[in-house]
Amino acid sequence: MTFASDRINANQETLVQQRYDMQSKERIARTSRFSFDPEKVMKHLRDHIIGQSAALDEIENMLITVKADFNASHRPLAVTLMLGPTGVGKTETVRLIAEAIHGKPDAFCRIDMNTLAQEHYAAALTGAPPGYVGSKEGNTLFDEAHLQGSFSKPGIVLFDEIEKASTEVIRGLLNVLDTGTLKLTAGTKTLDFKNCLIFMTSNIGAKEAQARLKLLSKLPKPIQKLAEFSKLDDSQITERALHKKFDPEFLNRIERILHYHAVPSEFVSTLVDLEVEKLNQRLQKQSRTVSLSEKATVFLSTGHDIRFGARGLSRRFRVLIEPQLARFIMQHPDADHIQIDFDGTRLTLQSQQIELSISHSNSLIHDITHNTKN
Repeated sequence: MTFASDRINANQETLVQQRYDMQSKERIARTSRFSFDPEKVMKHLRDHIIGQSAALDEIENMLITVKADFNASHRPLAVTLMLGPTGVGKTETVRLIAEAIHGKPDAFCRIDMNTLAQEHYAAALTGAPPGYVGSKEGNTLFDEAHLQGSFSKPGIVLFDEIEKASTEVIRGLLNVLDTGTLKLTAGTKTLDFKNCLIFMTSNIGAKEAQARLKLLSKLPKPIQKLAEFSKLDDSQITERALHKKFDPEFLNRIERILHYHAVPSEFVSTLVDLEVEKLNQRLQKQSRTVSLSEKATVFLSTGHDIRFGARGLSRRFRVLIEPQLARFIMQHPDADHIQIDFDGTRLTLQSQQIELSISHSNSLIHDITHNTKN
């Protein structure tokens, strides 16, 4: 079935491209070749990325421009750099875009730049030079299928933690950002990025920005507003660190530089709800669901360190919730819905199991209560 589905999709792409080419020749190609809906992509993003409205607005502008389909033919569709501290949703943004456009959150080519810290690692992107082992094979870290996409769907590439790569590796990307092509060192092959959305993430300046944020948080609100008005916020600190780290010729090839900020404390309860949603997605294969009481939500939200963003909250779920949930499921394998509460000292788990009686029309509800230590 997978092979048949792939063939059907390939045939549909071919028909769409032929129709588009015919309209272009007749100069009536008034519709975009791209099939994704920017509004649906943005709804998916805004449902899952919290507290980053300014950055998401720029993502929306980028997607609408790509969808309009008058992009330059000699460049990538878009080049976007996302700056900000850990756990604020930079990498998650790319995953969600891939999921909304391609149907799978891993449908993009991800290059972890922290693994390319040495100069000789440039060969991992451009291939081994002539005379070296592997030069004829043209091996590279890039996944061609994901970076090229298809006629109606753009490819997606993520250069994660770009500031941790060596200067030589970054220089090797200049042609990719400028012309949308990368010729492998051996000269045997050229990679095409012209149908590609290129994203980069960086934590550069985040440490200094968070130190400033911690200092400002101790000051009265009016002074905090004055500091923000005077351009003393974390965006300005990050911007200075960015220009100190990267050459102008590199930054000049980036279309959008987005600033992701530490998630304010008032959004923590929303992040808790998203973690519950992720947990329920993993429990779907067991036909189970989990919900939190208001007291449990408050408990998990209290004491959250905004410096660690959503990842810190995910870690709290793994440590406080998942072990107790796993123990409860092992003891009560028939539990369908599990309610998690907090009694002031510890988390408690309770299952509501519904059974239909054959001889009676009404349902019999059995409550099983199990308390575990925090």
